Amino acid sequence: MHVEHHPLTKDFPELHAALHELRVNDADFARLADEYEALDKRICRVEDGVEVLADDALASLKVARVDLKDEVGRRLNSVAKPCCGRCKG
Repeated sequence: MHVEHHPLTKDFPELHAALHELRVNDADFARLADEYEALDKRICRVEDGVEVLADDALASLKVARVDLKDEVGRRLNSVAKPCCGRCKG
C-alpha cells in the first residue's frame, strides 16, 4: 500500500515563502525542518513495508512527527504573522 508523504511545502502551502526564508536564514529552523522531513520519510518507509518497526515504535515516531510539525508551524506563523504584542509573549 502506498503511503502519502507529508512534506512541509504541501502541509503549509500558504507559508512557502516563509518556509524558504527560514530554511535559508535560520540554521536551527533548517535543522528542525530537515529532522521533520527525515522522520516523515522513515514513517512512510515503515508504512510501505520497506522498513520493519514495531507498532508501538511507529506510533512513537508519528507522535514525534506531529510535535515537530507543530513547532515548525509555530515558527512559520511567527514569521508570516508577527505577534500583535497584546499578550506580551
